[in-house]
Amino acid sequence: MSVEPVYNPKGVVQLQHTKKELAVSKRKLDRLRDALVLGVIIVEHIALLAAPFYFTWNAFWGSCVLLYLTNYIGISLSYHRNLTHKSFKLTKSLEYLFAYFGLHGAQGDPIFWVSIHRHHHQFTDSDRDPHSPIEGFWFSHMTWILQHTHLREKVLFIIFYFVAALGPDRYMILHYKDLLILFYALQGGGKRNNVMDLQSQAYYRFLRSTYPFHIVGLALVLYIGGGLPHLIWGMGVRIALGNHGSFMVNSVCHTWGAKPWNTKDLSKNNWVVSLFGSGEGWHNNHHAFEFSARLGLEWWQLDVPWYVIELLEYLGLATDVKVPTENQKLKMSYKTHNE
Repeated sequence: MSVEPVYNPKGVVQLQHTKKELAVSKRKLDRLRDALVLGVIIVEHIALLAAPFYFTWNAFWGSCVLLYLTNYIGISLSYHRNLTHKSFKLTKSLEYLFAYFGLHGAQGDPIFWVSIHRHHHQFTDSDRDPHSPIEGFWFSHMTWILQHTHLREKVLFIIFYFVAALGPDRYMILHYKDLLILFYALQGGGKRNNVMDLQSQAYYRFLRSTYPFHIVGLALVLYIGGGLPHLIWGMGVRIALGNHGSFMVNSVCHTWGAKPWNTKDLSKNNWVVSLFGSGEGWHNNHHAFEFSARLGLEWWQLDVPWYVIELLEYLGLATDVKVPTENQKLKMSYKTHNE
């Protein structure tokens, strides 16, 4: 199915086969996707409850190693700081390896994750924020991933706005398979896509198109290698804890905590979330200095991915590492704004 913009002599955009078709035929697909995501979440939490009955030290330590690789290195260091904000540069082979670790964090492929997060920063805490806290604590925590129809309504709004901005001299066909990514990718000001830097690379397109096979493949490897204990701890427990660590950044860190910087949003620093969220709990720091590879700006603010980045920089594997200057900190401080 395609969506074709047609221009009348006055240059007014008309979209054919859009709202009615999506409202009827695609709502069923939305419900199916919501059910699948909910099913995965339920299975994860059943595994979490069953884990004590399948405990072995090998399975436990194996899940810890995987959690470190997939969430601390894959999600926080790679997806977030390297790919989304370009806070530092890696050799291409190391960039791809770390991104592959992130894929196994089971929070989506790199293109999907990066686009969501860039969109979040562009529309922080507004009704266009993918996981906006103004729509409720639990929505920002995790139920936003269970509401594809709600997201699709936002898709249509942004698509209408975008196509209208093209003008009568432009022609564009929008395919349904790209609607969801367009929701996260389309920006104001005529920019077409906020992840073109990743979409232009065959490697990331490959990960996007084959994403579920990699997750299932790891599950099979763990089951074949260690049976149910390794499957339950290495997949269910690890993914559930890792996801909630990330989800708390979206919910808790936009609700409770300290706000040392004068940002124009609800972001907070929360030390408890930092313990569970790979150092991502220093969220007000992050919103104040989005470009920074270091989130724990004080010596006592635990930030394990930053320590890894420092090591990589020392070894010559990470370059152009960005951190805020004292002058930049002064400009964002409340003291400066209150003078």
